[in-house]
Amino acid sequence: MKTTTAATANPTVRTTTTTRTIVCVGMLAAISTILMLFEFPLPFIAPGFYELDFSEVPILIGAFALGPVAGVLTELVKILLNLVINGTNTAFVGEFANFVMGCAFVVPASVIYKRKKNRQHAMIGLVAGTVIMSVAAVFINALVLLPAYAKAFGMPVDAFVQMGTAINPAINGIWTFVLLAVAPFNLIKGVLVSVITVLLYKHISPILKGTR
Repeated sequence: MKTTTAATANPTVRTTTTTRTIVCVGMLAAISTILMLFEFPLPFIAPGFYELDFSEVPILIGAFALGPVAGVLTELVKILLNLVINGTNTAFVGEFANFVMGCAFVVPASVIYKRKKNRQHAMIGLVAGTVIMSVAAVFINALVLLPAYAKAFGMPVDAFVQMGTAINPAINGIWTFVLLAVAPFNLIKGVLVSVITVLLYKHISPILKGTR
């Protein structure tokens, strides 16, 4: 015999849950968009045009509390809000690439956490998300982002490589650039975002779930 939970059987409960999720997605996306305005470089790792921000923290918290789909939607709304505020100089290529990299971080982390909601699975998920995001960043930067930015600013891709060489002499081409600059940059970003998420999640998640 098929059983249903009270939330599944009661349309009012489903509507309330859906409404709460929509409100939370909008709120978290707005906070994330604001956090994108506060960026800082890691000049010892990558050229200054790579800037770290903590906009993924609210998205990760939302994905852990409300599920991977909510995380993807929040990521999408963040990108759209940023487009409204700042526009695009890469014909939306950069925004699409950033969306993909954000999802590469948020989705694996929240899917693993959803399977068993405890600290161990949260840590495994965050590590997996960090690694997958960093790998995705390597290929997306080499094949999509750097060529798009080179075209947008009317400069050769080798100009970016030379910026990387100034930081790390071992960088001598596009692939060494993404492996020795882009990958470490994203690994550091993933670690920092993960630490902040772990510290904040237990305090914020009850508000998102409506249990406080």
